[in-house]
Amino acid sequence: MNESVLKKEFREKDVQRVRNIVNKKYGDKISTQVGYTKENIDRKEGDIWEENGKNWTIKNGIKMTISKLDLVKKALQIPLTCPKCGKAMKKKVLDTKMYAIHKECFDCVITRETKLRLEGKYEAYVQDMVRRNAKGFIGDLEQILQDLINDVHPDQIVTENGEMEQWSGGNNSELVREFQEYIEKVKSITQS
Repeated sequence: MNESVLKKEFREKDVQRVRNIVNKKYGDKISTQVGYTKENIDRKEGDIWEENGKNWTIKNGIKMTISKLDLVKKALQIPLTCPKCGKAMKKKVLDTKMYAIHKECFDCVITRETKLRLEGKYEAYVQDMVRRNAKGFIGDLEQILQDLINDVHPDQIVTENGEMEQWSGGNNSELVREFQEYIEKVKSITQS
């Protein structure tokens, strides 16, 4: 027999920790500490709290940080099955694009658009989608304009290398006026 298989002996606290996890007693202590008492708050599965400037939660019995990008990651992930019809999303590229826009699989989008064509409502549907897209574009433009207005140092430019450069002629008023005129022009086009 090979005797080197289990050279490490399990300590009592290792065994106790596994027992606590199996019994779903995630916060139970496995050892006693002398000389320092820490405030012990009983956390349960799914609790969210802030500690040392970070947000934390307990998921599957493990304490983990909540990243600022978790919501973005969740929004970009597509499910394995379509939320509308329940079928598997097998068409990787097509289903990914349609889920990002319509929150349903490619087949559901095609079925809905075909039904709209048969009812004679497809053109209105397309115009509504274009109008909503234009409103989002206008919102982005207005945010850029607001950033331009709030710019503290209009004569400092960040290059593509990430370096700051001083440029002369840092008067934003004419640029702001032209930008506002452009936004109004785009708004008038989308409202007609």
